[in-house]
Amino acid sequence: MKSENTAPSLADLDALANRALETVPAELRRHLGAVVIRVEDFPDEDTEKEMELESPFDLLGLYRGVGLPRKSVSDPQPHIDMIFLYRRPILDYWCESGEELYAVVRHVLIHEIGHHFGFSDADMERIETEGQ
Repeated sequence: MKSENTAPSLADLDALANRALETVPAELRRHLGAVVIRVEDFPDEDTEKEMELESPFDLLGLYRGVGLPRKSVSDPQPHIDMIFLYRRPILDYWCESGEELYAVVRHVLIHEIGHHFGFSDADMERIETEGQ
């Protein structure tokens, strides 16, 4: 059993992400297809360089893939679409914000799912509000 002084683990955040995924409208979940959700402690060095991060704590999540609006059946993609949630930056934000951890994870997940669909920030906000 985890003590109250122990930070939530990768598995804990993965469980929160899976719970949050269930609140995404079914019509969107159905079109996520083979998108993989992965929880890691931090972005890797290549991602840090590519995103020009000043600190690995600057990125809470990342969608890697080709968004649905840009996909083409005549141009198959060699990589799996992935959503990364970065545990340590999320925990840092959670501690600073005072928000519930589940709400932070859900917000980041929905934002990254929105990138997969090519949604605007307003669309993502609406999805976040509807599923609460």
